[in-house]
Amino acid sequence: MEKKKIKIGLIPKLIIAIILGILFGSFMPEWFNRAIVTCSSIFSTFLSFIIPLMIVAYVTMGIANLRSGAGKLLLITVILSYVSTLVAGSASYLVSSNLFPSFMSEGALDQIAQTADVSLESYFTLSITPLLDTLSAVTLAFVLGLCLSTMRGKEIGDSLYHGMEDFSAIIDKVLHKVIIPLLPLYICGTFTNMTASGKTFAILGILWKVFLVVIAMHLIYIMIQFVVAGLVSGKNPFVLIRNQIPGYATAVGTQSSAATIPVNLECARKDGILEEIRSFVVPLCANIHMAGSMITITACATAVCLMYQLPISLGTVVPFIMTLGIAMVASPGAPGGSIMTALPFLYMVFGAEAGDVNGPICAIMVALYITQDSFGTACNVSGDNAIGTIVNTIYQKFILKAPAASEE
Repeated sequence: MEKKKIKIGLIPKLIIAIILGILFGSFMPEWFNRAIVTCSSIFSTFLSFIIPLMIVAYVTMGIANLRSGAGKLLLITVILSYVSTLVAGSASYLVSSNLFPSFMSEGALDQIAQTADVSLESYFTLSITPLLDTLSAVTLAFVLGLCLSTMRGKEIGDSLYHGMEDFSAIIDKVLHKVIIPLLPLYICGTFTNMTASGKTFAILGILWKVFLVVIAMHLIYIMIQFVVAGLVSGKNPFVLIRNQIPGYATAVGTQSSAATIPVNLECARKDGILEEIRSFVVPLCANIHMAGSMITITACATAVCLMYQLPISLGTVVPFIMTLGIAMVASPGAPGGSIMTALPFLYMVFGAEAGDVNGPICAIMVALYITQDSFGTACNVSGDNAIGTIVNTIYQKFILKAPAASEE
């Protein structure tokens, strides 16, 4: 009689990877940790190469498969994502400016600043240049998807459509056979590096109150988004939230909205989102819906301003948020991508002198953000499926004029 193989689910694997990363970074010798970081770095390089191809494949086919109303759904999705990002950032400032003054201290941020440029180096790196950057991939997917949706069978044949269909199948095979199985290694390397360089415990031990407030804002905003999605779609928001747990856990570990796309697509399927909608909205929102990242960046910027007694108000924060809502479209795919995109615009909050990208205040911003980035990313991807639920309802009720799909 054959023994049954014990299968460990993705969430337990991610949790084990995080725990191992913290243990390795705390107790293992540097040579061992550098080896783990090297493996993680190689995987990260390959992931950066695949992500633009994934965007082209999924977004193109998602839009092309829309039976009607592709342009309208694209516009609705973009508007919902941008408005959500603006609301999240503005709310973050209002909460942070009222809570942070009670427990911020200059000494705490000075200690964190010391870890800003500290990290383990890989033994070697591989240079695999992506064929497209993220923004170019999104733009190409828009053009191909919209044109295929409106021209296929009318002005052109089906050859390009079938070619993109095969290309999408290839990318899907790579994701399920390579990317997802190796995600725990990637996560383990990330936490090993953060722990060995002192970032993890420096932030948790010194600014744990800020950390908890930001995470609480993420979770509350996720709940608000799914409540709204539930009201619009008629679905139970608590079921939607439960379905999102694997996507949330994956994003916490990968720190990348784009890398979480395969898992998030499965969460969307459980939400009852039609295939043509989820394959279009999820990859798209992974690149344009940055509500969680905006909450974190705004909160960190507010904390730094309060510490250094720099003037800050809603009037200065809102233009900053509106600018980042567009600029961060190019940021997904790599841990910390959002804060690196935000650096050139920090002068809008800090002022020209304090906002110098090479100055100590910006270094503090990077250190603060990176350690909380995983939770912001998890908020981003969770909101993606809330938006997907709303878009799915609009598509069925007003474009297909069919009853909403039932929950699985």
